Amino acid sequence: MQVWINGERRELAADAGVLDALNMLGAPRSGVAVAVDGEVVPRADWPATRLEDGARIEVLTAVQGG
Repeated sequence: MQVWINGERRELAADAGVLDALNMLGAPRSGVAVAVDGEVVPRADWPATRLEDGARIEVLTAVQGG
């Protein structure tokens, strides 16, 4: 299926979920927030959250600075 991750079109398996998207990006599991189609997905729900064709996923990483 095709999804959009941080504005880029990507291919994932038909049964892919949030964790598959994070793995594709090589994103860490801490300091990261995920939203699917504009809705924040709590970290506890990542393993069970499946994606649909055309989903828009935003992965945000916390950055420290001043």
